[in-house]
Amino acid sequence: MEKTYQPQTIEQPIYQKWEESGYFSPQGDGTPFSIMIPPPNVTGSLHMGHAFQHTLMDAMIRRERMSGKQALWQPGSDHAGIATQMVVERQLLADGIKRHDLGREKFLEKVWDWKAQSGGTISGQMRVLGDSVAWEKERFTMDPGMSAAVQDVFIRLYDEGIIYRGQRLVNWDPKLHTAISDLEVLSEEENGFMWHFRYPLADGVKTAEGKDYIVVATTRPETMLGDAAVAVAPDDERYADLVGKEVLLPLVDRRIPIIADSYVDKEFGTGCVKITPAHDFNDNEVGKRHDLPLINIFNDDAAINDVAPEKYRGLDRFDARKVIVADFDALGFLEKVDDHKLKVPRGDRSGVAIEPYLTNQWYVAVESLAKPAIEAVENGDIQFVPKQWENTYFSWMRDLQDWCISRQLWWGHRIPAWYDAEGKFYVGNSEEEVRTKYQLSADLELSQDNDVLDTWFSSALWTFATQGWPEETEDFLKFSESDVLVTGFDIIFFWVARMIMMTLKFTDKVPFKTVYITGLIRDEKGQKMSKSKGNVIDPLDLISGISLEELVSKRTSGMMQPALAKKVEKATREAYPDGIQAYGTDALRFTLCSLASGGRDIKFDLNRLEGYRNFCNKIWNATRYVLMNTEDQNCGQNGEDVTLSLADQWIISRLQRTEEAVNHAFDTHRYDLASQALYEFMWHEYCDWYLELSKPVLWDENATIEQLTGTRRTLVRVLEVFLRLAHPMMPFITEEIWQKVAPMAGVEGDTIMLASYPQANSERVNEQAEADVEWVKGVIEGIRNIRGEMNIAPSKPLTVLMRNGSTEDHGRLDANLAFLQKLAKLESVAWLSETDEAPMSATALVGDMEVLVPMAGLIDKEAELARLQKEIDKSEKDLQRIMGKLNNESFVAKAPDAVVEKEKAKASDLEMAVHKLQQQKQTIESL
Repeated sequence: MEKTYQPQTIEQPIYQKWEESGYFSPQGDGTPFSIMIPPPNVTGSLHMGHAFQHTLMDAMIRRERMSGKQALWQPGSDHAGIATQMVVERQLLADGIKRHDLGREKFLEKVWDWKAQSGGTISGQMRVLGDSVAWEKERFTMDPGMSAAVQDVFIRLYDEGIIYRGQRLVNWDPKLHTAISDLEVLSEEENGFMWHFRYPLADGVKTAEGKDYIVVATTRPETMLGDAAVAVAPDDERYADLVGKEVLLPLVDRRIPIIADSYVDKEFGTGCVKITPAHDFNDNEVGKRHDLPLINIFNDDAAINDVAPEKYRGLDRFDARKVIVADFDALGFLEKVDDHKLKVPRGDRSGVAIEPYLTNQWYVAVESLAKPAIEAVENGDIQFVPKQWENTYFSWMRDLQDWCISRQLWWGHRIPAWYDAEGKFYVGNSEEEVRTKYQLSADLELSQDNDVLDTWFSSALWTFATQGWPEETEDFLKFSESDVLVTGFDIIFFWVARMIMMTLKFTDKVPFKTVYITGLIRDEKGQKMSKSKGNVIDPLDLISGISLEELVSKRTSGMMQPALAKKVEKATREAYPDGIQAYGTDALRFTLCSLASGGRDIKFDLNRLEGYRNFCNKIWNATRYVLMNTEDQNCGQNGEDVTLSLADQWIISRLQRTEEAVNHAFDTHRYDLASQALYEFMWHEYCDWYLELSKPVLWDENATIEQLTGTRRTLVRVLEVFLRLAHPMMPFITEEIWQKVAPMAGVEGDTIMLASYPQANSERVNEQAEADVEWVKGVIEGIRNIRGEMNIAPSKPLTVLMRNGSTEDHGRLDANLAFLQKLAKLESVAWLSETDEAPMSATALVGDMEVLVPMAGLIDKEAELARLQKEIDKSEKDLQRIMGKLNNESFVAKAPDAVVEKEKAKASDLEMAVHKLQQQKQTIESL
């Protein structure tokens, strides 16, 4: 083995061999096990959230594959309708070309060309992450097979009356000219205004105060042109006499009623609310309850249409707002204007304010689909992990609105409907089929619907359409009912629920048995990662490393606002003054697993990643020690009789405990606990203790062949089992080492990927050996602590006395004296009787037994006290200097956050150091 662990030299050659050897494909004839990858957008690249989810999925699939299952991890990508169309449109606009200049067919050719060029970005990144997906089964949501399945589902649902066409409010993007889903709408608080308008009462009616008008408050003056009513709370006594009366809508001269509705909060504003059913989702519900007209005053651009008075026609909505406010003011109808913070919904792609807009769209009537989908979770056929997410699922599913599935785009699955000149439509697979199905004459002109289906519609079929449905292929029968879905909480409704509904409807199966909901990856301060904050981390940069200048360029490129780019650059330089070093894939994966605790959001800290990079080094170096002591030696591979030392028996027993803990953690989706068990075993038990405990045997000239063989066999076998146990989380380093260790452990196989996954054997648990070694460890640690506290060199042999020992303690000392002498560097060990007077000693306790180290000749008490006081004085002086900075308000306000946090960390370390030094001083003073 190379002297140092260099992940960049081993990882990709290993992955290439795995892929070329076909190891990722379902193997053998065991029970099928499948995971369907949540298809990432073909436009994008993998971010930290993807890396997190992919790591967990790969860990699951590798473990099940090693457990003998026919394991399929189905890869693929989503065509991402809006996102992809925007990318290609921007490219064309750079050359001065609009998509309408090309026409639909030519434009779609451009999209497919772009997909061919850039579609491999994500698959390349997945290979770097070590994803063991079945590449030969990779699917794309616009593949011919997927497209045929999508069309089939649409037609079947239409023929059953579940899909229909109707006019309803949608989220409308005036820039992209399409309906969008709620998930594509970002609502953030912005500064705005609340305008208070006077609406005159009709027919001479007056309020209780004698006014001939009422005041309504609105944040959207332009929509008043479409007002259909004014609403008050049913229990608002101020307006009780006005309910049923009318107002004269200013600027429009339309009479509209005053209605009472529980939607109104009488404590908010004036207690009077304008109702515009065609331009507000809440108002629309009020309108339905009171049978109000839907008055649409916008066109597709969100400009005022011809329904409004001529003066406002053609004006952009925000220009119309200014004119309308001015006209109210000129009439004396503008009561006042208040500053007001409000949530503004904006399209996540276009950035423009979204309009609730009345259009004709295609819908899925979800009621009949929802009932079995709710029951599947209620009866446990599908389980959420963590379980509390079931409540979120139920709350959505029990209050479902019909699903708008049409989008005004060109890229996507075109809706299989054809229209005649009168607007009547016919649904079928093709125009030819439509003519036959509906018995239409050959001379009737038909044109296909220009809209495409919502991307979520096709992805709802992902688990079964990727397996050959509607044909009952072998893959469909084995894998379409997948085992686990790993996804985020934000798409439980948009994707998870819709997959459950569609899969139950068309296959009578659940799409998955478990839904594992992951938390959000945040930065080390707990902030959400965003480009504008300059805290986005590319997982590939953590794997391969990146210089500071490259990182700055990467984070600021494409930013239109120079001020924002400058802010991001500053944040980046402060956070990563030396850039990001290369940590390797295994360190990143193990870090992500260690953070996967019960669906909670995750603070990602580079210090933790550094720690697990050191863990990889630890495994590597431990292996080098093992190989140096076992290569070309008899390791008992042939079943020879061996003698196992106490340490051998102990580590074998601890390995069983670890196997049990790791398997239980995997079974309960606690990947943090699995990684913790692996780390504790390898670092603290195998490396820190067992390797040390092996030396007295390996270096003992009087050791028998059986003893030497027993320890060598234990060294290699325990390491080999650990490698298999850790492989799902750390695939590359375990494969590299396993190839060298497995033959020595008597294990055959071409790859660790297909080796069996370890299971605990209760017969190998040795509680006595565990208790005995804990005793040995307690004695050694006690002596080492005394050395540290008394500043005694580790190499100096010590005389040790023991007192208050039980019969068992005496027996343990006799049996393990060689271990203690070697590892604690002891010159002699003796027991004190109850009547013996102990010399001046430093003492450690192991249970009730005292371990005493006589101080005579070991330390100069006065000199040691002087040395400790000097260290205390220096540390206190440094602490005082740092606290002076931190107590300076000007420093804290002006210094970068990273600098302030660094000073706080220094102060904390110094406080701890002073406390420890004072404790040592007190101990020596007591001698």
